[in-house]
Order: sequence, then C-alpha cells, then structure tokens
Amino acid sequence: MKIYLDLVFILNFIYDLLLMMTVDLTLKRHTKFRRLIFSAILGALSLAILFLPCGEVILFIFKIITSILMILVAFGYKNIKYFGTNMIYLYMTSVILGGFLYFLNIEFSYKREGMVFYFEGLSINYILLLIVAPIILFLYVREHKKFKSTYNYNYKVSIVFKNGKSLECNGFLDTGNKLKDPITKKYVILVNKKILKPYINIRSPIYVPYKTVGYQGLIECFSIRYIKVMDQVFNNYLVGLVPDKINLNGSDCLLNYKLMEDICLEN
Repeated sequence: MKIYLDLVFILNFIYDLLLMMTVDLTLKRHTKFRRLIFSAILGALSLAILFLPCGEVILFIFKIITSILMILVAFGYKNIKYFGTNMIYLYMTSVILGGFLYFLNIEFSYKREGMVFYFEGLSINYILLLIVAPIILFLYVREHKKFKSTYNYNYKVSIVFKNGKSLECNGFLDTGNKLKDPITKKYVILVNKKILKPYINIRSPIYVPYKTVGYQGLIECFSIRYIKVMDQVFNNYLVGLVPDKINLNGSDCLLNYKLMEDICLEN
C-alpha cells in the first residue's frame, strides 16, 4: 500500500485548521489567523509518530499532549476555565466532524446485503474533507449560535396567585411582548390558558388592549401576588390568558420585555 506523506500532511493540516477555526468562531476568541495556522501545522506534524513503533497507550497520550499544545499555540493560556473550555470544544468539534465523515464514508463506500457490509472500493474521504467538512462545521457554528441566543432568553418562572397557589413554568423573554395595562400601569406576561385552569378562578378580569399587524382586541388578564424569576420577586405584573398553546422552545409563557430591565436593575 502506497502512502503519500505530502497528501496526508495537507489533508490533516486542513482538517486541523477547520477545527481550530470552528473553536475560534464558536467561542468568539478572535485570535489571529496565523496562530490558527501554526496550531494546525503542529497537529499535522504530529502524524510522524504514526510511523514509530509505539503502543496504543503511548499513542493516546501523545494525542492528548498534541491537542493541549495546539490549544495553547492557538489561544494561549489565561486561566484553567478558559483553557478547559477550549479543549472541550476542540474535542466536541472533532467528534461531530469525524462522526459525520465516518457516517458518510460508510454510506458511500460500503454496500450492505442483509446484515453484512462489504467495501466497494470507492472512498470519498478526500472529497468529504475538502468540500463537505467546511459545510458541516459551518452548520454547527450557526446552530450553536442560534441555540445560545435563543436559550439565553429562557427562564424558570414561578407565578404565585392571589389564592396562594403557585405555578412553576418555563418562560421565554419575548422582546416583542410590550403589553401594559393603561390603568394599573402593570406589565403583562402571557400564559397558556389550559395550564392555568387548576390555579385560577377569575371573578373580575382585567381587559388589556393589544394591537398587532392588521388586528386589535382585548386580552383577558388577572392580578397575581408576584412572579419569581432568577430568585427575584416582581409584583408589577399581570397574567394574560392566551387560548392557543404556546410552544416556543418548550416555553409555557411569554415574559414581558420589561422584565429584562427589571432583572438588570436588581442585579
């Protein structure tokens, strides 16, 4: 079997560079690109140990040391948390990319007859690395940012009612929810009406006007004792009933944008 060392080096250099760039973009390290290149070169040069008579344990330890050096070259060392986070994301990214490449290689390079797989002689690892790998990592970075930005607005909410009952639910801080009762001057959080039935018995509801694009109306609201978010108590809110099920990333209620300001003031 022929091994083209120059090709192996280039492929692994590209692979390592993609990984380091992904870590940099995901964690927003804003490191200089030449440091990422030096780190990738170090990772590619470490392949030399594969041609030495080393056991699996020595090889594993060497890989760990190499990854540590790659992180230090690319991002430096500030503290143990900073270093640990970089290491974790490097391994996570490696597993994700390696898993996708392995899966696609199995799908395209092997045929199955029943429970038996056999190699067909077609390997697309090189193509995958040069074309598919950047796409996979781009999607990973994009989804990670979307996940992070979305779940930064998720809160655990406790609603304490006038009758002393308490409801624990997941709240999503909706910057578009700016409902405010013009009479009581209290802000409104919106909760699915179905989950409120066991907790409330409205005798004198408060109707708060709302307006959306092409539509306006009144939302049935009621007073509560307080809501509790992040161990902070707020009593200047009303609860509004919405008939449709709220399903926003697993949330049960839409919090008012004013809550963001209140939380910042409390902190």
